[in-house]
Amino acid sequence: MNFRTLDLNLLRVFDAVMAEGNITRAAEQLSMTQPSVSNALKRLRDSVGEDLLTRTARGVRPTAFGEALWPQVRDALGQLRHALEPAVHDPTTDNRVFRMAMVDAVAALLMPPLMTRFEAAGVRSHLSVRPLESRDPRDLLAQGDVDFAIGHFPEAVAALVALGDIATLRHQRLAESRYVCAMRRDHPLAGVELSLDAFCAARHVLVSFSGRPHGFVDQALASLNRSRDVALTVNQFFTAALAVVDSNLLTVLPARFLEVSGFADRLITRELPLSPGSVFVDALWHVRHERSAAHRWLLRQLIDVAEQLRLADTAEFDHGAPAASSAGTATAAAA
Repeated sequence: MNFRTLDLNLLRVFDAVMAEGNITRAAEQLSMTQPSVSNALKRLRDSVGEDLLTRTARGVRPTAFGEALWPQVRDALGQLRHALEPAVHDPTTDNRVFRMAMVDAVAALLMPPLMTRFEAAGVRSHLSVRPLESRDPRDLLAQGDVDFAIGHFPEAVAALVALGDIATLRHQRLAESRYVCAMRRDHPLAGVELSLDAFCAARHVLVSFSGRPHGFVDQALASLNRSRDVALTVNQFFTAALAVVDSNLLTVLPARFLEVSGFADRLITRELPLSPGSVFVDALWHVRHERSAAHRWLLRQLIDVAEQLRLADTAEFDHGAPAASSAGTATAAAA
């Protein structure tokens, strides 16, 4: 290949197609037609003398050569973009809309302090929050429907870690969450320590964003050869809390959610009689945004708010008050 005659615009096309995994979406991002993108890829293949991509039923995937080349191309384009584009985002003049996906428990905890920060700083940007419908937001982010997905995504995060530099999504850990069993104050189990037998014998409300009939609590029970009786499945923690207020049902909620739910004086909590394992909350975003000063700014705000909540919990614990959560924020896990 003669680098002196290489059209560098072809590398921009290759980067976009790799990031999107789809020629049509890459064309939309680049404001090009699909045939133009296909032609650019053909020219790049002819220039380097190697196949870079192969077609699949859902789009394209890289060859071994394309997979090895992309991180270097992306870094080089990123350095050039950083040198030419403004590196500073001014949120007091930028009125763009940031789109995020999260469950009601996460929104109830993160959005109020985040909007307080926005008002104090005179931020002009807007936030649009939509509910999560799955524990795997990869398609949602790949299709460009949202800028960030925030929640508990163990399978997605594990896949991103395994892929390393060629992953098309990035993630940032925000917190670790603690879950508790919630029930009405005069529940028959309210006055006793909650045993595993009692927990399994009771009827439950399951929070499932996808509608699946089991969550991480059921997975933990299965590892003990136990199960529970799920009488109701809903897709919001608020609905789950409302359902147990006047019934004998139990539900599993993020500990911090109760204090912002409006049900703190009508429900009590008990420690779970089993260990569901670590439940982390992560922010995920697509690589198309990683060089954006505006998106880096919003991510910084989310990290700061999560840290603010964590410190508030630590202060409560240090002063002897019952700590609602050891980590400070809820997650998007189905309970």
